[in-house]
Amino acid sequence: MLNQFIPREVVRSVYDIDLDALKQRGFKGLITDLDNTLVGARVPYATPELADWLKLVQSRGFKIVIVSNNSRERVSAFAEPLSVPFIHRAKKPIRFAFRKSLNIMQLGANEAAMIGDQMLTDILGANRMGIHTILVEPIAIQDESPFTKINRRIERFVVAALRKNGWEDSHG
Repeated sequence: MLNQFIPREVVRSVYDIDLDALKQRGFKGLITDLDNTLVGARVPYATPELADWLKLVQSRGFKIVIVSNNSRERVSAFAEPLSVPFIHRAKKPIRFAFRKSLNIMQLGANEAAMIGDQMLTDILGANRMGIHTILVEPIAIQDESPFTKINRRIERFVVAALRKNGWEDSHG
């Protein structure tokens, strides 16, 4: 059961993801969380650096979908100016939004990677679907919702149990 929480890769931020390596391994699409993965939870729009990264991702031939548990207002205000498809109120880790994102990209689970900052939602949900998972460090943990703060506490217990069983991460 604990294996479902283990990301396949751990990086500091989306900017540290080796897009060329993903491409060489056959990945064609990226599913990404929004809050504290792409920008801080209270940052309404993409930073210029992030907008450039998203363009780079697309120029390398990757399809991309933003999948967030947040409201339509929050996610659409962020994604629509970038012309990036999105799923709001995703209810991660439930499989529905992951399936829908794969359908949007017209890809199989083995062709996509999920990028997220939470083991209990992003990583667990994608791992259960057989999607490659990449855990990033949260950008602005101080801006998280009370629900996410509860998840973080649970996550600390999961990480402690994983480490006790020999898992080593570079996430901290």
